[in-house]
Order: sequence, then C-alpha cells, then structure tokens
Amino acid sequence: MENEVKTSGVHHVGLTVLDVEKSRHFFTEVLGYKVVAEKPDYPAVFVSDGTTMITLWQVENPASAVRFDRKNNIGLHHLAIGVANEQELTRLYEKLKAADDVEIEFAPEAVGGGESKHVMFTEPGGNRMELFAAA
Repeated sequence: MENEVKTSGVHHVGLTVLDVEKSRHFFTEVLGYKVVAEKPDYPAVFVSDGTTMITLWQVENPASAVRFDRKNNIGLHHLAIGVANEQELTRLYEKLKAADDVEIEFAPEAVGGGESKHVMFTEPGGNRMELFAAA
C-alpha cells in the first residue's frame, strides 16, 4: 500500500544545550529521568524517562550561542512531554518554580478551553518545553 505508515514513532530527540551539566541535573533531578549513556568527548548526555530518550548536546561556545526565537527561526518550537494527570502536572510545576535557571512562561492552564492542562517553560539549557496532562 502506497500510503502505509513507514515509521514507528520518535526514537529520541536531540537538544543542543548551553550547559550539559545543568540540563542533566534538570532532567534527572526535576523530571526524574535516568542517564542511559554519555559521550564525554562530544560532550553529550543521553537521558530517558523509560519511554522517550533525549540527547543533550553541549553547544561549543555558550557565550556566542544564539538562542532560538520560536517566531523567527526554523526548528523545534518546543518539546511537549506528557504527564500522568493534573496532580502530577501541579507537582512538577512546583518543582519547576524551585529549580535553578528554569524560566516559566505560564503556570498550568487549560488547553484551548478544554479540560487538558499544560505549562510552558524553558529548561536550563535554553530549550522551550511543555508539560501536558491530558483530560
């Protein structure tokens, strides 16, 4: 069949970050991911929540790195990660507020007038992210 799906989901997402150690700490300590591999000479750290793997790649020169502008650059607008429910979203939001170098765009709110909720933020490495709790 010509229109048959040929892929099987996202294997991993690679994010370039300003400081790989700060991003590692954020993903492991705030979100609870586990480090599954490292490549110190790149440097890169591979983290996973058991379903999704995220590769954190250290930018070569943080001082001259250009931050992504979602309105003017082509690229990853944001990375949305699902959470179990609204209570978990609220719990993680409290951790985001207490975390170093996390910029919160908005607190948990309804998505499009529905019952699902989400929060948008920028993780310490400079990537825009969303936590999403489906209704």
